[in-house]
Amino acid sequence: MVTLTERQRCSMKRGEPSRRTTISAALRKSGLFGRVARRKPLLCKKHMTACLEDSQTMTNKILWSDETKIELFGLNAKRHVWREPGTANQLANTIPTVKHGGGSIMLWGCFSAGGTGRLVRIEGKMNAAMYRDILDENMLQSALDLRLGRRFIFQQDNDPKHTAKITKEWLRDNSVNVLEWPSQSPDLNPIEHLWRDLKMAVHQRSPSDLIELERFCKEEWEKLPRNRCATLVESYPRRLKAGTPPPSPPPSPGSSPGPLP
Repeated sequence: MVTLTERQRCSMKRGEPSRRTTISAALRKSGLFGRVARRKPLLCKKHMTACLEDSQTMTNKILWSDETKIELFGLNAKRHVWREPGTANQLANTIPTVKHGGGSIMLWGCFSAGGTGRLVRIEGKMNAAMYRDILDENMLQSALDLRLGRRFIFQQDNDPKHTAKITKEWLRDNSVNVLEWPSQSPDLNPIEHLWRDLKMAVHQRSPSDLIELERFCKEEWEKLPRNRCATLVESYPRRLKAGTPPPSPPPSPGSSPGPLP
């Protein structure tokens, strides 16, 4: 990464034209354009290399999980329309909304390369005990249904409920291998793409109340194509190689789960 100021300084040292406008024009002619540099968490190269070595083989054994909020009246996804100038507020070009969004529900779900696991509604504000109960009632059964085997790897982010003592104890007691998710890692969880697919599908059905919203969510979750899940998981290692900090590899086969984050 080189800034225009640094290029100007180099030109001055070489006795070349050093006006910023001249340098900018030359760069644009070469196909380079000024853009704001994106910020990425610092991760040592050796850490990235170690994580990537096993990424291709480990991803098919991972059970990815997360929570999401789904709004009742069309606030889940943007919709692009083709319209004439000055018609932005015409009914055909708008998405109906109600004050305060009409309510929403929170969901916990999981999936693997083999398809979607269970999807459950979170009643009220979830705490660590509620999260543990969700895992106890749904996570292990999902891994079984998806035929992940006894040594599957469970992914969760670093939400305080996920790293609470009661959660860690449950994971240890059930011998669950947990994928370490660095606190500085951007959210690369492929389930985010499934949440988007789900919200788009539910939005198309226009649920009228929260009960119908929950039912539509569960129905559409089960309809998500298995090949879509497989493609998202398959693309994960490539996204890591793009330079985004990856999660650490899981424990080697035959080892204990070890300390959890």
